[in-house]
Amino acid sequence: MNRISAWLLVAVVAWGFSAPISVSAENSHPAEKPNIVLIVSDDQGYQDLGVLGDHILTPHLDRLAREGTRLTNFYVTWPACTPSRGSLLTGRYPQRNGIYDMIRNEAPDYGHKYRPDEYAVTWERIGGMDVREIHLPQLLQQAGYYCGIFGKWDLGMHRRFLPLQRGWDEFYGFVNTGIDYYTHERYGIPSMYRGNSPTNEDQGTYCTYLFQREAVRFVIENRDRPFFLYLPFNAPHNASSLDPKIRPAAQAPETWRKRYPELHAQEGFVEGARYGQPAQVPNRALRQTHYLGSVTAMDAAIGEVLDLLDEFGVAENTLVIFFSDNGGARGVGADNGPLRGGKGNLFEGGVRVCALVRYPGHIPPATVNDEFLTALEWLPTLINLAGVQPPDDLILDGFDLLPVLAGEEPSPRQAMFWKRRGQEACRVGSWKWLRHDGRVYLFDLAEDLGEQRNLAESHPDKTREMQAHFEAWLAEMEAAEPRGPFRDY
Repeated sequence: MNRISAWLLVAVVAWGFSAPISVSAENSHPAEKPNIVLIVSDDQGYQDLGVLGDHILTPHLDRLAREGTRLTNFYVTWPACTPSRGSLLTGRYPQRNGIYDMIRNEAPDYGHKYRPDEYAVTWERIGGMDVREIHLPQLLQQAGYYCGIFGKWDLGMHRRFLPLQRGWDEFYGFVNTGIDYYTHERYGIPSMYRGNSPTNEDQGTYCTYLFQREAVRFVIENRDRPFFLYLPFNAPHNASSLDPKIRPAAQAPETWRKRYPELHAQEGFVEGARYGQPAQVPNRALRQTHYLGSVTAMDAAIGEVLDLLDEFGVAENTLVIFFSDNGGARGVGADNGPLRGGKGNLFEGGVRVCALVRYPGHIPPATVNDEFLTALEWLPTLINLAGVQPPDDLILDGFDLLPVLAGEEPSPRQAMFWKRRGQEACRVGSWKWLRHDGRVYLFDLAEDLGEQRNLAESHPDKTREMQAHFEAWLAEMEAAEPRGPFRDY
């Protein structure tokens, strides 16, 4: 039996879904290996694309939408960064690959700055993804791809966890969940690396510019061979700074904040509180201009990469993917409308994200794709595109989505499941079941995308059926070969 998406086959048998999801045994794509550019933003709102309105300036992402397709029904596996990004690179649910919660320290939330020797033994410093997990670049390297990552890593800081040990040929970026955009420190701790070594060579330079610089160099140097460029930005994530005037917002140079003149004119600070003490904090306008400006600065960086692909004549043979790692954080400028909720919870606003894909000649341009798809699909898609078969014993939780994006087939995905500590959710067809803060919800997303009408009491049979789907999935995850770092085995 094809072991890809084995959990879904269990669900088919137990709960009557129409068919298992699988990856074709035959490579269905052209022999010429395309380049791959995978771009991930950090906490970007579902609605925060210029193509959806005039509240935000993203001309280059809008270009991707015109030249490719916009996905309206695309999900990530967790409502915050670490598990979401871990699933992207393994093609496996967080509960299967072992990273089903954050690798971060909590003390800075209360204003604590670690001493170097103290930080060295904290969870944020020593945690990481199980070394038995196979990452996407390890598979692409088998097909001759040269792989580079520039930006946010977030899957472990010890040498055995770092990108060069997980299949990447090059790495420049930071290793944990967030940084100050200029000092490159996380709550006072230096966090930028080149390869396996910490570096402060560029301290003081806005980090989006640095990731742009490295991505441009990478494309220039590798344009004549198949390459995989992974560009995981930290924009528009809040700055990880202990300074109350910085921390509650993203960071953007004034050049980009001035692109929003009405808000820029209202920028300032107000009396607030931080760490239980009175403090000056950014007002609403300043939080918004930093958020919007950081997205527009990121968009400009993306635009330079797209222009290079054109200049070197490789755009026609390059698959470009863009999406946010989770929903936008509320209160800092993100717009998740018309969805409910945002980063940190399992309502649609936390896990359904903005997404764009361009692949000339394979995906129709200027289209909108409403099919049910997830980030779990990318690893199976990309290795199939490269002509690489996964190991026989590797269980993946997704499928090749290119036929869906090409408009040739409907999505075979019928179900998706999430668990974040006490929050649990599943979607089966158009139905969404959720347990949040001790309350059970049931929504029909086909009629209620904003999750405003809780049908749990009026549809008790459907509520029980959905909970049974979730429990069957959870049992399958618990029966999987255990992975660290959280699980006791």
